[in-house]
Amino acid sequence: MTKPTNPKTFHVKSFGCQMNVYDGERMAELMAAQGLTATDDANAADLVVLNTCHIREKATEKVYSDIGRLRKHGKDPMIAVAGCVAQAEGVEIAHRAKVDIVVGPQAYHNLPDLVAKASRGELGLDTDMPVLSKFGALPARRKVGPTAFLTVQEGCDKFCTYCVVPYTRGAEISRQWDALVDEAKALVDAGAKEITLLGQNVNAWSDGDRDLGALIRELDRIPGLARIRYTTSHPNDMTDGLIAAHRDVEKLMPFLHLPVQAGNDRILKAMNRSHSRDSYLRILDRVRTARPDIALSGDFIVGFPGETEAEFADTLSLIDEVGYAQAFSFKYSPRPGTPAADMDGQIAPEVMDDRLQRLQAALNRDQAAFNAASVGRTCQVLIERRGKLPGQMLGKSPWLQSIHLITDAQVGDLVEVEIVSAGPNSLAGIERVRVAA
Repeated sequence: MTKPTNPKTFHVKSFGCQMNVYDGERMAELMAAQGLTATDDANAADLVVLNTCHIREKATEKVYSDIGRLRKHGKDPMIAVAGCVAQAEGVEIAHRAKVDIVVGPQAYHNLPDLVAKASRGELGLDTDMPVLSKFGALPARRKVGPTAFLTVQEGCDKFCTYCVVPYTRGAEISRQWDALVDEAKALVDAGAKEITLLGQNVNAWSDGDRDLGALIRELDRIPGLARIRYTTSHPNDMTDGLIAAHRDVEKLMPFLHLPVQAGNDRILKAMNRSHSRDSYLRILDRVRTARPDIALSGDFIVGFPGETEAEFADTLSLIDEVGYAQAFSFKYSPRPGTPAADMDGQIAPEVMDDRLQRLQAALNRDQAAFNAASVGRTCQVLIERRGKLPGQMLGKSPWLQSIHLITDAQVGDLVEVEIVSAGPNSLAGIERVRVAA
């Protein structure tokens, strides 16, 4: 097959975090603004953008597997590798996988120029990390769904010893207040009822003496915006103002994702997490005092180098103490160039497997308990999409639970729902009242 030049159709596939989902959406909008047509079938696309994650080894290898499948089953498309793998490996990706474009997460606003370069048979390569210039170069968002992401902060200065983000996303940078307020208003005008503020360390956002709590209070004033969320946070950046916003701002949903990673102080210090078990728990106490019905979520890593069985038991006891409504958990994955990759005491895979199973059993137990305790509760659900059954619609509770119900409500409607049953991953509800827009 002949590789297409001047592609007419495109497909974007994003791996990893919500930041990547946002970036993938923006790249799709950028390509659409250039006159290309989106397709859900990667094998039929002239241009395939693989928006990559570099946090874990398997995520990286999956990208190369996808490239191989596209070469075998597709129409020999133009392939762009974007995101954190592109930033970390640069031109080596082109040498290893013979892709056409390599573009980092801070440079994807230049994707149209890189596509034009690739159409001329040249490698399109851009892994520069300009300060915030990409946001001004991206097209306006004219139509979005009922939920929308808004990146307010990028990069990380925390340098956890297991993490590549500071190297692939750069230093912590906050977007300016006025630009964010204007973009939030535009998202609401384009159809958003709920906005999730995004950042590698989203609660590190600041503009002068204004913190994320102040920004949330400003967004609270936007007519038509019903819900505000934010992710992902760092314990060291839970300011008094942000905690107070959980108390005062009704639109700020009662849900907090606050990664802890481990429950043992020696492991936390080895991870360079800059907080202790006790300081983390004290933050949660303050948040719960401000918003007693808040649902908590966290991130956990098992098998960090040198972790003993007793230290792992401290993580299990922290889970027991907190009672998470949701959580994400992973086996430690050594990433090249990070300090932890060279530490002594790397844990055997079978030990990590066993610990992850035990940890996930505890987390699943608590999630099921949180969901079961929701039965009988009445709450507002934002309808996000249709379900598989006739008349079934799916949406999210304020606590980020998936709820399905039979209703004639449309996508984007807010519905007062009584929760009537709970499973481990979703709830069933009955509509009681349709909420005015």
